[in-house]
Amino acid sequence: MTVLLSPGATTLDTLERLWRGREPAALDPAARPAVEAAAAMVASAADGEAAVYGVNTGFGKLASVRVPPEDTETLQRNLILSHCCGVGEPLDAATTRLMMALKLLSLGRGASGIRWATVALLQDCLARDVTPVIPSQGSVGASGDLAPLAHMAATLIGEGEAIHAGERLPSRDALARAGLAPVVLGPKEGLGLINGTQFSTACALAGYFDAMRNAEAAVAISCLSTDAIMGSTAPLEPALHALRGHAGQIDVARAMRAVMAGSAIRESHRTGDTRVQDPYCIRCQPQVTGAALDLLRFAGRTLEIEANAASDNPLVLVDEGMIVSGGNFHAEPVAFAADQIALAVAEIGAIAQRRVALMVDPTLSFDLPPFLTPKPGLNSGMMIAEVTTAALMSENKHLATPCSTDSTPTSANQEDHVSMAAHGARRLARMNANLGLILGVELLCAAQGVEFRAPLQTSLCLTRLVAALRRVVPALGEDRYMAGDLAQAASLVREGDVSAACGIRALLSPGAA
Repeated sequence: MTVLLSPGATTLDTLERLWRGREPAALDPAARPAVEAAAAMVASAADGEAAVYGVNTGFGKLASVRVPPEDTETLQRNLILSHCCGVGEPLDAATTRLMMALKLLSLGRGASGIRWATVALLQDCLARDVTPVIPSQGSVGASGDLAPLAHMAATLIGEGEAIHAGERLPSRDALARAGLAPVVLGPKEGLGLINGTQFSTACALAGYFDAMRNAEAAVAISCLSTDAIMGSTAPLEPALHALRGHAGQIDVARAMRAVMAGSAIRESHRTGDTRVQDPYCIRCQPQVTGAALDLLRFAGRTLEIEANAASDNPLVLVDEGMIVSGGNFHAEPVAFAADQIALAVAEIGAIAQRRVALMVDPTLSFDLPPFLTPKPGLNSGMMIAEVTTAALMSENKHLATPCSTDSTPTSANQEDHVSMAAHGARRLARMNANLGLILGVELLCAAQGVEFRAPLQTSLCLTRLVAALRRVVPALGEDRYMAGDLAQAASLVREGDVSAACGIRALLSPGAA
């Protein structure tokens, strides 16, 4: 079913549905009058005497060069071809399609001057499985994501490459197989297609969606780890968190209380436990994961706004009767959001890794066997799985270094401050994959630890989580080839099975009971 996009009002839930589900997307037809009104203003300006940037002038440092009306089509085509300078591995298909949907949302604001026929071709590409091949490197996140968006626009004019029905083809052939024809760009259309933050925003949104899923999984798995080491739930008391007041912390503590409710393991050591306090990685889970959740929520709100923004240049202000050059293409908000997501991902992984280290260490795990193997010495158990989490944690710390504080002048110093949002957002995929593996290993360790507590049982919710794991990964007895186990556990995190087993998303919702 085609998802209708409402310019200015499309939600994160809708965007996540598009990204995960590969459904086609199209603008709400109610957007068409505004789109056509802006296009009419641009057509009039193209025939006029006044210089209008990108309509009858060159681009960037060449803005002072006038272009006659008869060269308008050539001007826009040359713009697309000259900007197809992307390099590196192609962007994945799901994020490319999200980028295309975001461009529709931006054009749908009726401020870009694009004809409806061009919008319709972009929609048809989504509907008929024509996905441009977008090299993932080459944008500095200002003056728009010029190179990546140029590769998208190239497919619309029959240049470059695209994927259709799983086959990589010249764009003209891909369009033809889908029953589509290239468009000849009118005034400003090339500029309207390549100016904007849609590549950076799509990558940042993908990073946000996976980071939220990882955060949800971390809440569930940390509860299992707490039971595995027979940790205390006293630090989850509602009044304690209310006294601090941070929403994410309060929500995580509430979710953890619900997930661990009814655990016989927990009840078995409420009295007579000689330990006074658990290590921070157990005791401070709401404070750390909750703070990360607050960061992610703030970043999500920023990206939702940006996803609905008109971010090309110049913009057509129909009501004011003006075409105005500005800087909405500068992706600084996206760069900041990407850096916030990166920090949250790194910290969720850092505290999760410490829980893994806690569980494999017999001096800290409250009588669990060394490295969680029933025959330590002969078997190494989870020893090197823990080392792998340390490597991934460290890698994410390095990747979390802010990108938004970097800049370099481009385009003969016309574009003298840039956001670096593109690679700031693109790195999130790698960081989330690393975090998913860390959490997968924690899940393996925590399930193993809880099973060592038999005949005591964990909560019903966590029992469902262990059962979901055991359907794909058996308990570890004798040492075996471990790489597949790690991949399977990480897949449960990535696909949302961990979060779903305990209903974490609903439990974390502000206002949940």
